[in-house]
Amino acid sequence: MKYEQQPLFINGRRHKTTNTFQTIDPSCNKPIADICTADKSSIHAAVEAGKKAFPSWSATPPMERSRILLQAVKLLRERNDELAVIETHDTGKPFSETSTVDVITGADVLEYYANLIASGGLNGETTQLRPDAWIYTNKAPLGVCAGIGAWNYPIQIALWKSAPCLAAGNCMVYKPSEFTPLHALKLAEMYLEAGVPPGVFNVVQGAGDVGALLTSHPSIAKVSFTGQVSTGAKVASSAAAGMRYVTMELGGKSPCIILPDADVEGAVNGAMMANFFSTGQVCTNGTRVFVPKSMLGAFEKRLLEKMVDVRPGDVMDESTNFGPLVSEVHCKKVQKYIQHGIEVDKAKLLHGGLGKPDLVQGVDTNGFWVKPTVFTNCTDDMLITREEIFGPVMCILPYADKRRDFVDDLVQRANDTPMGLAAGVFTKNIDFAHKIVARLEAGITWINTWGESPAEMPVGGWKLSGLGVENGRRGLENWVQNKSTLVEMGGTVATVFAKL
Repeated sequence: MKYEQQPLFINGRRHKTTNTFQTIDPSCNKPIADICTADKSSIHAAVEAGKKAFPSWSATPPMERSRILLQAVKLLRERNDELAVIETHDTGKPFSETSTVDVITGADVLEYYANLIASGGLNGETTQLRPDAWIYTNKAPLGVCAGIGAWNYPIQIALWKSAPCLAAGNCMVYKPSEFTPLHALKLAEMYLEAGVPPGVFNVVQGAGDVGALLTSHPSIAKVSFTGQVSTGAKVASSAAAGMRYVTMELGGKSPCIILPDADVEGAVNGAMMANFFSTGQVCTNGTRVFVPKSMLGAFEKRLLEKMVDVRPGDVMDESTNFGPLVSEVHCKKVQKYIQHGIEVDKAKLLHGGLGKPDLVQGVDTNGFWVKPTVFTNCTDDMLITREEIFGPVMCILPYADKRRDFVDDLVQRANDTPMGLAAGVFTKNIDFAHKIVARLEAGITWINTWGESPAEMPVGGWKLSGLGVENGRRGLENWVQNKSTLVEMGGTVATVFAKL
């Protein structure tokens, strides 16, 4: 399918530029649209549009902002399948996934924040300091904020960022990934249709150079970035130089811990979800699967039996649940890791490996396909167990579970990474699970499940995996600044001192 040229969106209008780039359908390696590239002047225009809209939007009562954002939720839900098709063509993710996860979960977050501000979520606190003195606080929006999205969940991430930003009374200039840009114009026009004033949500397009120009703009009050650790460090450094607020949702190398008493079927299902959903292109994936040696044989046997449930194929076929990787460059990167695991790390290849999976007749083999791959007998020092691969590559790390102190060693190994985004534990002993989770150095943790991040759940990384949180009540706090006021009701300062 070919899409119309995608312009920028500034101050409520489409904005074309001279230079363009192409976005590619990963399932067939064919161009699907030309995208206008933002230049310095268009970035400045987008920021200025936000500055112009900010006084009015920030002064709009929260209840009225809520009504407008809920209208946008209604439009998103009505056009779910239309948006899901766009996401499938742009990301390569199967329609069975984009239609049931991507748009829906993004709309959930927008609905959550619209309802939160309508029910007092932006209210401050009041404290009686003395009988005749009070302290009150209020939350003020920041101004014009920059949102920089990632390519794995394009519209969901755009909504995760814009929902609390706009709900709090801020304006946003949003730059999606250059690999998955198609959702941005649709979202901007739906916001406008719902009643969001021109200039409140603007879209610029381009690669890292455009992002750098945006985040360094002197009128940007905050930068919210989702992406890899190395890029996030540069963005955070640039933002810090201008004393801007930041939210960073970065990568991970998360441990998925199977305890000896866990149900094998549930543990295998959890490990598969933690590695092969979205073709492994999820920052919270549990790619280091710690399995007790006493269970290893049964775990591997059941895993191999269930790998037939990972079904690559026509991405628009409802039965397909495994798509290609997002781009040629990323596909080559993941294949290189798989090759390293085989040839250098010497890990035992249990399933998959190099090359493309077997595809049903009629599916274009020119797409960026990789095999869902499982390595076992991995060790902590292997490259494939230490670096984020961001693809469908599971590493099974056996551990001795007969020693009395095996838990201490297991927790130490799980935490032995500079990243700390997510972690999970599978066990029948919930009390034991809580005790282990409390020791894991990660900002997002699960017990007997993996991957769900509902709107109500604040999520964010520890260590190199991020700064701040998204979603939940705490997520709204990341888009406001606090003002404290002390009110002396007993007279002027001079009168107060005279009583001392």
